[in-house]
Amino acid sequence: MKGFLALGFVLAAFALQPAQSVYAQEAQPAFATKAKQAYLVEAATGTVLLAVNENQSFPAASLAKLMTMEVVFDTLKRGAISPETLYPVSEYAWRTGGAPSGTTTMFAALKSQVPVADLMRGVIIQNGNDACIILAEGIARSEGEFAARMTARAKDLGLSRSSFGNATGLPYAESWTTAHDLVELSRHLYRSYPDYYPLYAQPDFEWNKIFQRNKNPLLSLNMGVDGLGAGFAEGSGYAISASVERDRTRLFLALGGLATDKERSEEARRILEWGLSSFETRVVLKAGEVIGQASVYGGVDGRVDLVTREPVDIFVPKSNPERLSGRIAYHWPLRAPVEQGREIATLKIFSGDRVIREIPLEAAASVEVGGLRAQASDALMELLFFWL
Repeated sequence: MKGFLALGFVLAAFALQPAQSVYAQEAQPAFATKAKQAYLVEAATGTVLLAVNENQSFPAASLAKLMTMEVVFDTLKRGAISPETLYPVSEYAWRTGGAPSGTTTMFAALKSQVPVADLMRGVIIQNGNDACIILAEGIARSEGEFAARMTARAKDLGLSRSSFGNATGLPYAESWTTAHDLVELSRHLYRSYPDYYPLYAQPDFEWNKIFQRNKNPLLSLNMGVDGLGAGFAEGSGYAISASVERDRTRLFLALGGLATDKERSEEARRILEWGLSSFETRVVLKAGEVIGQASVYGGVDGRVDLVTREPVDIFVPKSNPERLSGRIAYHWPLRAPVEQGREIATLKIFSGDRVIREIPLEAAASVEVGGLRAQASDALMELLFFWL
């Protein structure tokens, strides 16, 4: 069972006059988008700026390649392969994703061997389906086994609504994702693989004497976009996952369900510009500040103070900020002993009825197990609580 403690007062110093929420998910949000699915997050604070059907599934299409590269990056990071590792171009990879396929390809030659470093560029810059399959077969022996690894790895990362049928996103094997999962995956790629993430901003790449520009339609807009990729699927439309940084502000965006590639580019540019120009960061809680208390069952003390380890800041509108509120959530009963510094609760910050940030809270002090009288009293309280 979860315990809740409303904290309307916690953010009182920050709350200004009420205004229509820019975070709303209702039918008429303050910032309207043509996308059927949308999710925009500020990187440093994790504040959600826009959310529309962010957990609604749609075909991953070529955006499945983000998960393909996560598995490749992770394999490199663990030392199982190196950028110099050579993988052969099988006939299956060549026919399914190479020159004969009529799909986006890096034009890897049949029966040649290609270094992992160049295959990564083939996937990231050229959107090459052949490069995806070559990597999949090299790392996991078959594309099917690699796809299973992609789905398992996604679950490990908390991307619970994503699953993958192949390494390319080609429609003969279904792959599904959400705007929320795409943003969280993009943030993970940025944080976890700083040596490889800059590949997403590389403007072009030549292989097999064929020069190709980066397939990301936002890179040429000169607005600070440095990733990630785009996709299209019949029946669900055009999608994109993007990252942008300007004036030390970084945003991650995912959109789905757009009608044309032009609409996709225009809508992504418009939303990113809005996020970059309309918000600012404000500190609402200091590191170590007591936010509230949690009840302790069977302890020397009946309560323990809850504090944040780091300062808590939020990315908010520059004009007419929405009134914010907070709520502490934790699993009750919280049983002694409780160690100082242990994470035992979560502070959920709301704009209206939408959670825009979740901050872990830890015990400010240790609480040892109490005597028999304290334990008996708490046991009686628990019994009465559940009886009522």
